[in-house]
Amino acid sequence: MLIGVLTGDAGQAAMKPFSVDLFKGMLAFFLLDMGLLAARNMGNLRGQSGWLLVYAIAGPLVHAGIALGLGWALGMTHGNVALLMVLAASASYIAVPAVIRHAIPEAHPSLYFGMSLGLTFPFNILVGIPLYVYAARLIVKTTTLTR
Repeated sequence: MLIGVLTGDAGQAAMKPFSVDLFKGMLAFFLLDMGLLAARNMGNLRGQSGWLLVYAIAGPLVHAGIALGLGWALGMTHGNVALLMVLAASASYIAVPAVIRHAIPEAHPSLYFGMSLGLTFPFNILVGIPLYVYAARLIVKTTTLTR
């Protein structure tokens, strides 16, 4: 950070091809790889325990509920509580599968790719986020007015 402060705009412009432009392209390839791995491993979820599938959906709801309670207790605004709920409900869809893939190579990819990217992520996008925003608005905004 000190080098960035000292070099200023000239240093930022010199490093832009490596730190900005290249990053976007590499991120696109990384996300494509993660998506392909998730798609390849979705079929392998068929033989897994039903409890794992329940957790893929129930886990985000429980974590969002905990975040709602904490945000409300701390007196946060409903927008900040909604954001906290989204963050708590979402497993790290990018970092965790990649780390598990390299740190525990014997782990079954259908569990960490298929469930996080194939079940939990779409659930959070389609149902979770609207639900978390609604709950934060309903609980936090309503109780803030009565406090």
